[in-house]
Amino acid sequence: MDVSQIQSVAILGSTGSIGQSTLDVIGRNPERYQVHLLSANVSVQAMFRQCEMCRPALAIMQDAQAAEHLQKKCRQAGLDTEVLQGNDALCASVSADDVDIVVAAIVGAAGLNSTLAAASSGKRVVLANKEALVMSGSLLMQHAADSGALIVPTDSEHNAIFQCMSDHSLSNSDAGIEKILLTGSGGPLRNCSIDELRVVTPQQALKHPNWSMGPKISIDSATLMNKGLEVIEACTLFSLELNEIDVLIHPESVIHSMVQYRDGSVLAQLGRPDMRTPIAHALAWPERIESGVTPLDFTELAGLHFEAPDLERFPCLRLAYEAMQTGGTAPTVLNAANEIAVEAFLAGSVSFLQLAQLVEDTLEYAKISPAVDLTTIIEADTEARILASSKLDKLRALSS
Repeated sequence: MDVSQIQSVAILGSTGSIGQSTLDVIGRNPERYQVHLLSANVSVQAMFRQCEMCRPALAIMQDAQAAEHLQKKCRQAGLDTEVLQGNDALCASVSADDVDIVVAAIVGAAGLNSTLAAASSGKRVVLANKEALVMSGSLLMQHAADSGALIVPTDSEHNAIFQCMSDHSLSNSDAGIEKILLTGSGGPLRNCSIDELRVVTPQQALKHPNWSMGPKISIDSATLMNKGLEVIEACTLFSLELNEIDVLIHPESVIHSMVQYRDGSVLAQLGRPDMRTPIAHALAWPERIESGVTPLDFTELAGLHFEAPDLERFPCLRLAYEAMQTGGTAPTVLNAANEIAVEAFLAGSVSFLQLAQLVEDTLEYAKISPAVDLTTIIEADTEARILASSKLDKLRALSS
């Protein structure tokens, strides 16, 4: 790369953990990257601090009142940042010629449209929004293929798989890959019994032993739904079948995933549990840049352990397998119901074990259609949320 040409970066979801880590990596490489656009939902104070630090050309808030408040603060501070509002403004801005790289880090289905817009406009998409792939995987990959966009995964697991595949593997369907070994820590509740899981509080589920993440992904990690979404994501990203992916619980979070080849080789990507490593890789691939992450000291490792996931105690992983097997809009329904369930659990409306029950009930009664276009996907998402909310009301009534 010619570093004399600084690349312009849009960070969608900049106030979240991925967004903050991305800003840290960019700050270490000012000769290569400049922040052009930041976006958030309602976090005005955090966004204003980022605008002061990065001086982006654009800041986009989803909430109208938040946008108005941010605009006022920027004007008072003498910042030139233009403040826009809404999803239409975000999609138009990431599609513009003055953006080279889009970091798609909006959590949940809310990030779908802007991620598709980035892929459709031929950008390098640093993809941290797994829900976009879960909901519209084939559509997203087709948009990228049509426009020449480069999708580089930033989930630690998928980025590890990407790193363990040679260029030949990435472009050749017969590259000798036998299996993907997708690792996961097992979350904070890995050793809990069913009886203990019945009384788990949101505070307990949020305490991930290795990673610092936002609340939604932390709960998904505790239920293993996060790993289920990652299985669906891996199938789409790497054109794999379900039987070509094994999930391994790896409590130390040192090996981020592995690729097993036909000749008996297994390639693994190792590193500290710090999202700046995959972010730096995704920004610069095929080059390497400074991330701020200290390399592993192998003399400090007491050991590496692996076990199979327990689908009885953590049925969300099984539900994700089943949704992927069903196909069509089933993964969209899975994701929508899970977002409703996680929100309810964090609010104290359902128990930990009822999270999976709510998702399973929604999948059982939802109408599943071929995921042929964005309209169908959005309709399935909307209907699933209505159905999940109805099932949630029934669960609340039974619990009261």
